[in-house]
Amino acid sequence: MASLLLAIIYLAFISLGLPDSLLGAGWPVMHGFFGVPLSWAGVVSMIISVGTVVSSLLSERLTKRFSARHVTLVSVALTALALFGFSLSTRFWMLCLWAVPYGLGAGSIDAALNNYVALHYTSRHMSWLHCFWGVGTIVSPYIMSMALTRATWQAGYRTVGLIQLGITAVLALTLPLWRVHRAAEEATTGGRVLGLKGALRIRGVIQLLLGFCGYCALESTCMLWTASYLIATRGVTPERAAAFASLFFIGITAGRFLSGFVSNRLGDRRMIRLGTGVLFLGVLMLLLPRLPEAVALAGCVVIGFGCAPIYPSIIHATPTNFGPENSQAIIGVQMASAYVGSTFAPPLFGLLSAKLGLWLMPVYVACFGVMMICMVERAFGMAKE
Repeated sequence: MASLLLAIIYLAFISLGLPDSLLGAGWPVMHGFFGVPLSWAGVVSMIISVGTVVSSLLSERLTKRFSARHVTLVSVALTALALFGFSLSTRFWMLCLWAVPYGLGAGSIDAALNNYVALHYTSRHMSWLHCFWGVGTIVSPYIMSMALTRATWQAGYRTVGLIQLGITAVLALTLPLWRVHRAAEEATTGGRVLGLKGALRIRGVIQLLLGFCGYCALESTCMLWTASYLIATRGVTPERAAAFASLFFIGITAGRFLSGFVSNRLGDRRMIRLGTGVLFLGVLMLLLPRLPEAVALAGCVVIGFGCAPIYPSIIHATPTNFGPENSQAIIGVQMASAYVGSTFAPPLFGLLSAKLGLWLMPVYVACFGVMMICMVERAFGMAKE
């Protein structure tokens, strides 16, 4: 029964990844439909991010009151509703309105399921959980591409909305499966709410949040700016740059799948160190100017592989480092710090690159990498003291 429940949780995490890359895939057409500039995608993305930060910070309170299974069910239903709302929008303000429930739903799923898997399953399963998020991000652009070819962007959102609705139905029908961990769940449901202030008072948590924010800042910067960097500094054609930049996502997804086979043996801390080393190798492959173009292009994949084990390993180590009774609150705050990093780091680099040039991208990413590993190592050390 525990294995079947794990499959349901993986399905729920696919539902988290599905909408994440949908806006980027459809926006080149959508902005013309709404009659707004291309840059206004950032407005929608920012509203979604604010919603995820708010719901992540509330996740402890919601999970303790309603349980992880009910929070997950309602959150997936909320994202399905938001996607149907996107497909029915005829004005830009309507799109912004529907971005609110999408952000609230996404943050709740992320925090609740990450904590549930960290508490009840091994590091291997945490890696594979995030691998399935990657599956969702890879699938949805193909759905939008087919919709744009055969129909309209609205059909793309409706299709993903129907998939989310189907996942909601599966979650509703399988709620009894969650009883396999009922005793452990009851121990972490109800009782005192630690809250943001309480979480920040725990030794090592502030350092952990800074490290996690740094990781998400470098990951989101790579996602947005790698193709532009390759075009500007290596003279790669836009088509070729886009193809190899997309391999960053595949590198993360494949890397998390492979990490699952060794993470139990190596442990979370070693996996973070290993991933960081591979990440810096990929950054070096991008940065050094005299290396062949193929090396720089391969660097995109190597960075993805390096990123793969870091996020899930940091999350999985949280109950061990700070106690299972505190993990939901801390993971909720971690999710909020993640969205802060991923929201503000890419536009900040855009401002810097306008002044200094796109050549700065690997250096910018490396700085966040140094921040990440220093703060995470410090947090792990303080938690063990």
